[in-house]
Amino acid sequence: MTPAARLQAAIEILDEVIVSARDDGPPADTIVTRYFKTRRYAGSKDRRAVRELVFRAIRTVAERPPSGRSAVLALAKFEPALLDLFGEPRGPEPIADGEPAAPHGEVPGWLVPELSPHVTSSEWPALLERAPLDLRVNVARTSRDAALTEFEAAQPTRLSPWGVRLAIDSRLDDHPAVESGLVEVQDEGSQLIALACLPLDESKVLDLCAGAGGKSLALAAAAPSARILATDSNRSRLSKLPPRAERAGAAIDTRLLNPPNERAELADLQGEADLVLVDAPCSGSGTWRRSPEGRWRLTPERLDRVVELQARLLDMAAELVRPGGRIVYAVCSLLSREGAGQIDCFLSRHSSWIVEETAIAAGRLDGVGRILTPGHDGTDGFFVARLVRI
Repeated sequence: MTPAARLQAAIEILDEVIVSARDDGPPADTIVTRYFKTRRYAGSKDRRAVRELVFRAIRTVAERPPSGRSAVLALAKFEPALLDLFGEPRGPEPIADGEPAAPHGEVPGWLVPELSPHVTSSEWPALLERAPLDLRVNVARTSRDAALTEFEAAQPTRLSPWGVRLAIDSRLDDHPAVESGLVEVQDEGSQLIALACLPLDESKVLDLCAGAGGKSLALAAAAPSARILATDSNRSRLSKLPPRAERAGAAIDTRLLNPPNERAELADLQGEADLVLVDAPCSGSGTWRRSPEGRWRLTPERLDRVVELQARLLDMAAELVRPGGRIVYAVCSLLSREGAGQIDCFLSRHSSWIVEETAIAAGRLDGVGRILTPGHDGTDGFFVARLVRI
């Protein structure tokens, strides 16, 4: 493919990403992969170059643009050589007089008032930098020192005692340490959420929104004697956990929930759990460096819906915890309504709960919890709070 053809391909993909973001369809990575499945003539260098163009354009525009072309024109303000490719054979049509580019930005304007006070404009560029590749060592089976020798140029992470950081473009396909369950891909911030749940000993633990089970696996490795039940309402995601647990040598039970019947389906745990981890669905604003088109997906209405869901999950978790037990609440969000504000509302509804300091020396105090940010901590963005039933 010529450079002009690559640019045209990027525009076509961006058009699909824009529609997918509007309609809550597949992520940009999936769209890129699907695009090239029907274009076998594109070599690996072409695919890589187009993918990088797509994501550079996405990172340049904060709010969903009207077209892929307008997003590329926004990128061209920072990469003016792209302008020379318009009108070239197999490239985009020539630029019309006065043709507008999408506005450049890092945070959608309507979201700025929603950000935690810690996420000032000086930190915004870090929200869109390429994320590192972090691994979590399965400390039930090996040590971090041993794991570091398995990977080229590996470094220990700064905040998590379980973490190993690799170069961004490291390839893990068929790596024996991954295949044998000695390590799992997991951002350092996500590892710190699991650390905030400790100590567990022989506790009865419920991972209420387990997804594919990354945090359940971390808890099982750190506390092998804990009894862990991982639940989720997404069958596809939860089905990934049993084979991962078998590979890691972890004893984790799973249970598929069917909203809005979760309370009945968890009736056997009422007042029984020592700890409920509520890693709640959220805006995903803490993971924009991995999924920058997440900014294009979020709307005020979608934010209202996830905030309402978070409150419902917290109220449900409160019913499942024994006296003296705990909730650890976490969201991969940098928005106050989903973090400190959500916990303030919970405490106003539940007088029998108090706040306990999290057991992690990372992040900054944000209300009654802690917030981790890419700019301050080098992790994905997370809010975490630890609550005790008295």
